[in-house]
Amino acid sequence: MMSEPKNYLIDMDGVLVRGRTAIPGAQDFIDRLRERGAKFLVVTNNPIFTPADLAHRLRMTSLDIQPENIFTSAMATAQFLHWQHPHGTAFVIGESGLTSALHEIGYIITDHHPDYVVLGETNGYSFENITKAVRLVAAGARFIATNPDASGPTEDGIVPACGAMAALIEKTTGRAPLYIGKPAPLMMRSAMNHLGVHSQNTIMVGDRMDTDVIAGMQAGMETVLVLTGVTTREHMARYPYQPTRVLNSVADIEV
Repeated sequence: MMSEPKNYLIDMDGVLVRGRTAIPGAQDFIDRLRERGAKFLVVTNNPIFTPADLAHRLRMTSLDIQPENIFTSAMATAQFLHWQHPHGTAFVIGESGLTSALHEIGYIITDHHPDYVVLGETNGYSFENITKAVRLVAAGARFIATNPDASGPTEDGIVPACGAMAALIEKTTGRAPLYIGKPAPLMMRSAMNHLGVHSQNTIMVGDRMDTDVIAGMQAGMETVLVLTGVTTREHMARYPYQPTRVLNSVADIEV
């Protein structure tokens, strides 16, 4: 008899896609997961898009992944806020992926004495909104950031991302945010809770040692590093921790 399949948390960029192109063998890997009845989530720090938006973008690269198989840092942030302070209020800097997740848990988005300032990613940070966030945090609002990424790639080059803007607010107010996304183990725990699985039976698949592998390890999971993204074998050797396995790509994962 075949053993029960493992569950998988899978990073997106550099693992399933590279830019607007699917990694060779990525769809076959997803198909193998479905055939074996394995539970899986594509886990991304990107809080800009809703799962439906991301599923559509993946379809444009010829990857068939349903919205229910996608988990974002925006969803993890909403889950955390629901645990901590149900039906609260927040001043939010972000796009529909974040605002939709907060509305779904019953949060009110307001700039009038909010319980939280929630900083996400946006296609154009407004100095006015950043200033408002600074003043609200200084006045006592609790400070949450969806992810610590300092920069993000675009076709024209890198742009400031959530971590960079959070650092600006922290420097101005003296109050550091709680980061929800990778490499915070909270993101992994939230994803496993969402999927209804345990770390002992779950594998984290990623392309970055400093986010995917460390987050998976700290959450108690096996980790698989694939070499289709940021990290090379030479780069991997610099870290004091190592993944459970190193593979050329997701095409080499036996489910």
